[in-house]
Amino acid sequence: MKDETIIKNLKTIMNRRGISQRELANMIGKDETVISRWFAGKVGISTSSIKLLETVLGEKILIESDKKRALITGVTGQDGSYLSEFLIEKGYDVHGIIRRSSVDFRERIAHLEGHPQFHLHYGDLGDSMSLVKVIGMVRPDEIYNLAAQSHVQVSFDSPEFTADIDATGVLRVLEAVRACGLEKTCRIYQASTSELYGKVEEVPQNENTPFHPYSPYAVAKLYGFWIVKEYREAYNMFCCSGILFNHESERRGETFVTRKITLAAARIAQGMQDCLYLGNLSSLRDWGYAKDYVECMWLILQNKIPEDFVIATGVQHSVREFAYYAFKHVGIELEFRGEGLREVGVCVKVRGNVSKDLVGKELIRVSEDFYRPTDVVNLWGDPTKAKAKLGWNPSKTSFEELVKLMVESDMAKVASEGVAAKVRTNLAEYLEKGIVK
Repeated sequence: MKDETIIKNLKTIMNRRGISQRELANMIGKDETVISRWFAGKVGISTSSIKLLETVLGEKILIESDKKRALITGVTGQDGSYLSEFLIEKGYDVHGIIRRSSVDFRERIAHLEGHPQFHLHYGDLGDSMSLVKVIGMVRPDEIYNLAAQSHVQVSFDSPEFTADIDATGVLRVLEAVRACGLEKTCRIYQASTSELYGKVEEVPQNENTPFHPYSPYAVAKLYGFWIVKEYREAYNMFCCSGILFNHESERRGETFVTRKITLAAARIAQGMQDCLYLGNLSSLRDWGYAKDYVECMWLILQNKIPEDFVIATGVQHSVREFAYYAFKHVGIELEFRGEGLREVGVCVKVRGNVSKDLVGKELIRVSEDFYRPTDVVNLWGDPTKAKAKLGWNPSKTSFEELVKLMVESDMAKVASEGVAAKVRTNLAEYLEKGIVK
């Protein structure tokens, strides 16, 4: 039951009837400090106390809702924001967990704050007690565990933190559900990743393809995948993983290669940047639209039995192709010349308002600084099972449409930045500015 709703209803009754906290305490035979702790949210209100209050006051303070309740970790992220919108449209009461921070990272969900079906709670995957408290208060019908340290390169720099959140954090969610007595009623979705396949052993990859994780991030996520499977079998819990292949959008973080490319294309087209540095241009990925993928997350939890599914488009492209189409959409035609570290993307034609001075210039260069210690080069998902069993359509948004959506958004963003500092072409300065790997 939702304590915040109960307290709100109780306060409304007390204000209408002119009942003070002390008077209420006397009416139900409890110490006034208990009432104060209820109102401060320091302790929950037990079922017996709710019944006592309703008997004494002669009014209902717990009004059961027919709305499903969903709890989302990682609600401020790309997927969390799209999933929140999707579930609200489905009629859910959506609760999100956010971490306490001195810096506000809620821009993706700012438009949802204040919506009567959207609620935020402080918590952290690194803090099991906070998870128990939030899950016990919300008592969700569905949990979507999307929170993670999700940047592969960062996992090499911070492997311990990655393991604590991406591996042990999943266990904390599962145990919190059990601690709250919801293991028979709450369905749990775990956001897994195509990085599990790592050094791929077959192409394309499906639910039966052997895993070969190739980064600290992938290894941590592999634990998350297997602990979900273990709790499903050991405790008969409805918990399952969606093995998501790369999914992008206008809301993708700027440290990810796709946003790095679309932002650079927009900046170069508008004279704000001279050159884009990338790593392995031949890396192959199965890129889809995040807004389409959250629907599949929901469908997985509506399935009759808990199963794991690959979420992918079934179509593969290289980093080089992504860059080509991104620059094409801003009015720059690229031609790639050379190989390996010597490969460059040269402007051969421009259109629209793009400066003709760019023609003949190297706009993309390769730097070994952006190569990973172990790099996954060939990810390609097979969504056959999701299409057949869930009726999901992975082809709603094509690859070129996805790139165009992201570029148009970043063109508007860069235009609004106006006099933003120009990004230099010197690699040392480029790295120092924090345009991360």
